[in-house]
Amino acid sequence: MARLEWELIEAGHCVHPQRAVRQGASWHRCEFPALVALLRHPQRGLILFDTGYSDAFLQATARFPERLYRWVTPVHLGPGQSVRAQLQQRGIGAADIGLVVLSHLHGDHVGGVLDFPDVPLLCSRAAWQDQAARGRLRALSVGLLPALTRDAAPRMGWLESVPEVDLPRPFDAFGRGRDVLGDRSLLAVPLPGHAVGQHGLLFEGADGRPVFLVADAAWSSAAITDGVPPPRLVTALLGHTGTYRQTLQRLQQTQRQVSDLQLVPAHCGQWRPAATL
Repeated sequence: MARLEWELIEAGHCVHPQRAVRQGASWHRCEFPALVALLRHPQRGLILFDTGYSDAFLQATARFPERLYRWVTPVHLGPGQSVRAQLQQRGIGAADIGLVVLSHLHGDHVGGVLDFPDVPLLCSRAAWQDQAARGRLRALSVGLLPALTRDAAPRMGWLESVPEVDLPRPFDAFGRGRDVLGDRSLLAVPLPGHAVGQHGLLFEGADGRPVFLVADAAWSSAAITDGVPPPRLVTALLGHTGTYRQTLQRLQQTQRQVSDLQLVPAHCGQWRPAATL
């Protein structure tokens, strides 16, 4: 099975009180990076997992009612900090990306989709259908900004159409996975509770260690280690509290069972690239 090189890119960050993402924490405001994973498959080339914030996100939230997104969750995106801009600085063009996999459709994960106009996309059909069934306000209320993906429909593929496979133990506690590339090197894993259709990615890194990118199934590695979820109000607003907590518990158990597992939440400051600290 192929091993994948991988790295994280910070495409902006938002600011939250700690208590909003960890039950019982302080009201101190902290930065939460929007982490995008750049994967390199030895045959299939470059793959992105999510896209972070971008100028398109700022434009989509410039007017009311979408402006409420940035009032509730202040977003900071410096010049040249979008994923596309950072890749261009390294000589990687948008056309060099072979696939973008979207964990779910919240604005901070799809903000850069329009920066990769000709690249195939992969996400959950259930997530897409849920977003399509919502009006502007109902979408905004759960963190969705349809303008960021509406023009992407012709190039969208569905995780539900990808071949289903058994996950290795102990990851089989999450159910069955999807073989994204057809060689079992990159498995999409369902992570329900936070958002409709959310998936993480499981693969073996170049050093042989397993890597599990878990999107927003947790806001920090410490939350997984400690088993501490966000407050019920937050998880109920965005998704389903009981399901979220079941997923968090499974992540904690998996972390304990796989000693060399690199388990990466999408907004964890501990995984923030050194260049952006």
